[in-house]
Amino acid sequence: MGRQERAEVTRKAILDGAARAFDAEGFHGTSLSDIVREAGVTKGALYFHFASKDELAQALADEQFSVWTPITEIDDAGVQALIDITHLLARELVDNVRVRAGIRLVIDQSAKSGIVAGPYERWIDVFRECLAQGQERGDVRADLDPGGAANVIVGSWTGLQLSSQVLTGRRDLGERTTLMWRMLLPGIVPPRRLRRFHPEGGRQVRELQEASA
Repeated sequence: MGRQERAEVTRKAILDGAARAFDAEGFHGTSLSDIVREAGVTKGALYFHFASKDELAQALADEQFSVWTPITEIDDAGVQALIDITHLLARELVDNVRVRAGIRLVIDQSAKSGIVAGPYERWIDVFRECLAQGQERGDVRADLDPGGAANVIVGSWTGLQLSSQVLTGRRDLGERTTLMWRMLLPGIVPPRRLRRFHPEGGRQVRELQEASA
């Protein structure tokens, strides 16, 4: 194994170990010693890759954005892409400890140290772009403000995933996400186009579900 490959393996071990620790205890309940122990690396190795606990936490907070890149790069990003992003994120919250830890870190740091707005602003930007592209094609009501709607969707889904975590450990998050879209779509999409969209997720989401079945 070459030096670069060893470094990448070590970085992955640190991120995975930190994710498990942060997911279990939160940002303020986790020390660097906890992360080192969970990751199975030395403190020197940790500091080689991350200068501080804050930098490591930021790397994990950014993991949540990996789920939408393949969707927003396609030519027809719009309403269905927006629906699918939330379903893919719901799936990652259940299956991917890095994403789960990243979202907890944003919430923990906002509660303890003041508002951490960056991740929410990024999601709002992604959702607004999807709605704006849909509006250009006539899939979104002409009188709808994409920015305002994006704020509502982000706020709705954020609260929805938190309540799902408390009530069922997120086991029903996919179902709750589908219900949210069934309720929101009539206010977003003109009636004549409603049947084009699948609140339970489109082709990409269904293919992932079938592959893991």
